[in-house]
Amino acid sequence: MDISPLTRRDTLKGLVASAALAAAPVRAATASSPAAALLDRLAWQLLALQPEDATRLGVDTGVHAALRSRLADRSPAGVATTSRFLSMALKALASVSRVGLDQSTLTSLAVTETAFRTAQDGMALPYGVATIGSWRNTPYGVVQNVGAWLDVPQVLDGDQPVRTAADAEAYLARLSGMVAQLDGETVRIGAARGKGLVPPAFLLDKTIAGMTQTLADAVRADGSLIGPLTRKTGAIPGDWAGRAGSIVRRLVVPALERQLAEIRTQRAVATDAAGLGSRPHGPEWYQWGLRASTTTRRTPAELHALGIAQLVDLQARMDTVLRGFGLTKGSVAERTIALQRRPEIVFPNDDEGRRQIVAYMQAKIDGIRPRLPQAFRRLVKGNLEIRRLPLAQEAGAPAAYGGPGSLDGSVPGKIWVNLGDPSIHNRVTIPDLVFHEGIPGHVWQGEYAQQLPLMRSILAFNAYSEGWALYAEQLADELGMYDDDPAGRLGYLMGLSWRAVRLVVDTGIHALGWTRERALEEFIAATGLPRSNAASEVDRYCAWPGQACGYKVGQTEIVAQRDKAKAALGKRFDLRDFDQAVVDGGNVPLDVLADNVTRYIERSRG
Repeated sequence: MDISPLTRRDTLKGLVASAALAAAPVRAATASSPAAALLDRLAWQLLALQPEDATRLGVDTGVHAALRSRLADRSPAGVATTSRFLSMALKALASVSRVGLDQSTLTSLAVTETAFRTAQDGMALPYGVATIGSWRNTPYGVVQNVGAWLDVPQVLDGDQPVRTAADAEAYLARLSGMVAQLDGETVRIGAARGKGLVPPAFLLDKTIAGMTQTLADAVRADGSLIGPLTRKTGAIPGDWAGRAGSIVRRLVVPALERQLAEIRTQRAVATDAAGLGSRPHGPEWYQWGLRASTTTRRTPAELHALGIAQLVDLQARMDTVLRGFGLTKGSVAERTIALQRRPEIVFPNDDEGRRQIVAYMQAKIDGIRPRLPQAFRRLVKGNLEIRRLPLAQEAGAPAAYGGPGSLDGSVPGKIWVNLGDPSIHNRVTIPDLVFHEGIPGHVWQGEYAQQLPLMRSILAFNAYSEGWALYAEQLADELGMYDDDPAGRLGYLMGLSWRAVRLVVDTGIHALGWTRERALEEFIAATGLPRSNAASEVDRYCAWPGQACGYKVGQTEIVAQRDKAKAALGKRFDLRDFDQAVVDGGNVPLDVLADNVTRYIERSRG
């Protein structure tokens, strides 16, 4: 994490942030033990550092309402404050007594300590973004899919509630706060450039294009910064749109222009070297990135070999499905691409096509809901809506991503779908996508996690969350969702191949020195995805080193744990009980997952 020498202004900002952290309001004490009370206190202190998470969870209310007006401090001073918090929190976690604690609290302590220790180690690196309990780790503070220029519009549109005039004022305060967040990032990426860290040229080209579009969009009355407030304040008296427009024009646009100028400076010295191996401290950063993303100590060579081995089996299964469509000649990738071009598979490449895509996604979600009692003992609501990504995000974003809504259910979970190029979606790829992102994937699993203590709702582990979502695709198959949908079954197998080849491509880029073109060739050959999808994926792996490896590592471990339970329990094994144990245990590192499954086996044996 880049902590450059602090200016007087940075130092003052750090002192203010530290004071806010120390004064972070604590929820009324309901904890059953000092350990539970500590976890609750640390959760609120963490939300003081990451107030956007408080809004996402819907807990920025009452005595915590001030969080709704704030954004995280991404300046060097903000990073230093977060680092101090982690040091303090780890000391407190180490000193709290474990005697007599229930298993759930012991698990929460272990999970929190792992997340904080990993983040602290990441912040000790010379540069980059090391998050606390999240998957968005990157050596690059601002790039095509990273930065306030993307995050703030999405928070304001998708998460920020505006029901009263006070809420509208909070929206305006956050809009104003975007300036400091942008400038803090700009200082840090400039310092990283001084240390020799510059993103690949092709990522910077996407970033420049996206930021240029954001600048044009920002000042529009219906744009991504002003438009959401206009829509949300329809019944609240006041010149909200006018005030928002003034903030954007006077403050936000100049800050975006300053950041874009730094990105252009980077582009002037950038190369097309795709991976971290050619960058200062790159191997060291990648080793940490893999650890953070997989919650294991597996080496790049081990992960590369795992991906290759799994691809062999998946390609054979895809071949069988393709032969059922009469496609017998050519490679698996060539035949998969040919099938996706058939008229009955594609959607119109226009707004009507976009509408049909969303409707098809919704139909698949509706279709799996009645089957969920076959896989779980206790059902959550599955509160979900499908939303189009903000336009400025589409160029650098994947096909879709999703997650749960607020804790109280007032804000539904979402599948954010990229509709900039409708041709990336078709009847082959959509079913797998919605089961992964929505139900029984991220949105579904997230609602179980939100029933745990607050800290557990904040913290997420990439290998578990993405591993579960990939396992959810497997569950959809086992629940019969592809029995009458061979195109969807092919998409499911493509999805598994996609995640297996991620192990190969991510390690190829960052440990073996692959070029972007080599990575694209390998990716397309393994999956049959269109080149536009493949380019978005490969660029994402370049920006988030290691993150793509969490999916298959996590799913492989969940399946291994299920096999262990089947072997141990024999006829007593019930899929519903296993799945329930996995989701009830919450989002955990993979070693904790294994412990949770062991306890489930012991309970089931009686």
